[in-house]
Amino acid sequence: MPENFAWTSIDYNPDNWVWDQLNKSPEVLLSTDQENVYFYTDPVYQSTGTAGVRGTKGFTNGIHVWDVHFLEPPNGTSVMVGVGTERALLHKGDYSYVDLIGMDSQSWGLSYKGKIWHNGQSKKFCQPFFDKTTIITCQLDLYSGTLAFYCNGQSLGVAFTGLDQIGEPLYPIVSSTASESELGLGTRGCRYLSLQEKCFQAIKRRLAYNEAYNDCVDCLPLPKIMKSHLSALY
Repeated sequence: MPENFAWTSIDYNPDNWVWDQLNKSPEVLLSTDQENVYFYTDPVYQSTGTAGVRGTKGFTNGIHVWDVHFLEPPNGTSVMVGVGTERALLHKGDYSYVDLIGMDSQSWGLSYKGKIWHNGQSKKFCQPFFDKTTIITCQLDLYSGTLAFYCNGQSLGVAFTGLDQIGEPLYPIVSSTASESELGLGTRGCRYLSLQEKCFQAIKRRLAYNEAYNDCVDCLPLPKIMKSHLSALY
């Protein structure tokens, strides 16, 4: 991936999943096109906990990328983006204000405060983002098993690894504890490797931990053009 993520420079196919009307907290409202999420919209009652919603499509292979637009400045205890299985929590009531995505073993999330969460554990990942115009890009690569994030086009790096070992579909998820917070779903894309690319990736993984990677590539019984491509992958 380039350091400055640009959709037009990557060969992604458009995807059309939206937020799931049937799999969300009761405190979440969706726009008619199911692309915008509104949390705790009751004009009388303030937030009473943590609300989430997942996407309509679960991913088991391929590379998937989607933009989440912050339509209002994030605030409160937690506003998050990430992924989770079908068993990931989507609601905590009784005034439980938590980092919902990643509070259990079924989800992996990034908070607007710059922390990543999984299995109830957190660690500092990036600088907080507070602006209304913030766009967080999520990149789920199920060939390498990684979940990476970008903020306004700039790479924040890989947050999680090993996601190719989960063995069940992973769904996009967003959550919030804040009253009247809003998140919009932007561009979505997917990419599936060709058989040739899968072969290159398999060879790369086998050689990845060798410090003399390029020397190993030169010794492989492969055509020169294939060796050049493998060297460029390092």
